[in-house]
Amino acid sequence: MAADGHSHRDTDVVIAGAGPTGLVLALDLARRGVRALLLERAGGLFPGSRGKGLQPRSQEVLDDLGVLPGVLAAGGPYPRMLAWEGTERRGEWDMVERSEPTEQVPYANTLLIPQSRTQELLHARLTELGGAVRFGAELSGFDQDEDGVTVGLAGGGTIRAGCLVGADGGRSTVRRALGIGMSGETVDPRPMLVADVRIAAGAVADRDHWHVWRAPDGGVALCPLPGGDGLFQLAATFEDAAAGVDTTPEGVRALLTARTPLTADEITDVPWASDYRARAALADRFREGRVFLAGDAAHIHSPAGGQGLNTGVQDAYNLGWKLAQVLLHGAPAALLDSYEAERRPVAAEVLGLSTRLHRATADGEATRRGKEVQQLGLGYRDSALSVDTRPKAPGDTLRAGDRAPDGPYHGARLFDLFRGPHFTLLTIGATAAPPYLPPSVRTAGLAACAPYGPGVFLIRPDGYVGWAGTHADPTLGTYLTTVGLTPAEVTAG
Repeated sequence: MAADGHSHRDTDVVIAGAGPTGLVLALDLARRGVRALLLERAGGLFPGSRGKGLQPRSQEVLDDLGVLPGVLAAGGPYPRMLAWEGTERRGEWDMVERSEPTEQVPYANTLLIPQSRTQELLHARLTELGGAVRFGAELSGFDQDEDGVTVGLAGGGTIRAGCLVGADGGRSTVRRALGIGMSGETVDPRPMLVADVRIAAGAVADRDHWHVWRAPDGGVALCPLPGGDGLFQLAATFEDAAAGVDTTPEGVRALLTARTPLTADEITDVPWASDYRARAALADRFREGRVFLAGDAAHIHSPAGGQGLNTGVQDAYNLGWKLAQVLLHGAPAALLDSYEAERRPVAAEVLGLSTRLHRATADGEATRRGKEVQQLGLGYRDSALSVDTRPKAPGDTLRAGDRAPDGPYHGARLFDLFRGPHFTLLTIGATAAPPYLPPSVRTAGLAACAPYGPGVFLIRPDGYVGWAGTHADPTLGTYLTTVGLTPAEVTAG
């Protein structure tokens, strides 16, 4: 895959699907100067609350992309769970473990925010950077060759691009066209309903709790959504695997009045509803030639633990900088092999977690979501892009492939230093930066910084330690070439 700039192409990358994954990828590419065309077959952004939890690692990504202030303003903490029997309260508990921020982890808690609002903020930021979504544009097929991908549109016409990314959901047209299978299982054969419902003030379902009722034919959970407009996310289960799920506003009202003390006139609106069965599935491959899969097109999760949307965001964040380095900056095409090598094992691990949480909850366990769902501990130590020349150390020592923690930096934060599309070289202690770094690598020195310890650390654009050593030995230069960075004179940042 040659780096030939914008020649003979309509765009550099076509992205199918303007969900969170597609929007994050388009946004990341836009700030790197990569032309991306984002296609969405629907007439607008997704309108519902579906993926309502942003994990701490995703908040770090959105910090880097310039979206986090709006997200924090629109979101809020998860409320405590409250179990009911009719109109009688039966106990409270925290489903989501709460932590205090630290210097290394500034965003310590899962944030509650409807998926629709997250997408609106991503779309607004994309527009600021000159990007756009082409709504009502459905991909009908594609052909790829050694020079690019020709994408066909359902309404007629074609687009020539360097690469295609399928971020078009669990029923991905791109994945099916590639003939890539998915291996997985039905996590729960029982049908489920998820909906947004507006409940009148003064009803038994107050906005301070996440309410739960259990009934012989299935449970109901009502989670108040931030925004102050009376909106709740409804999640309902059906004990009968053959039960039909009525997603009409009338059907949703009937379910709530049958299983809770709410009356029909207290349910003032049902803006969105959908039914599903919980599945866990992983695509056999995440890439074929110039075509990539990301988000739900590559892995389908149970909603338990809030992992699906967040894993898709991480896919996009991993892929964006690599596409830019290959398409625009001369990195070897082999760099793109690392996308599947890094992301597929992570997706498999996260799928296992969400499946375990779903089944434990279905069995009646009050499972608390702790650090295991925050995605801060996920990394790429086994990746070919993780090179650590230091002697082996205890397992909790920061290594190449780990998330690069935040920390103080001359009155500011390391995350302020990392923010942007560049690589960053940190020198901790007396070690000096080498003189051959390209201008696109930002450099910074500190006398000490926990938990990095003394040494030299090259931080990838996606916030992971790529290369680490006690000093800048020749393998650092080799690493720079691998990721498309041509050695040149150093510039301090």
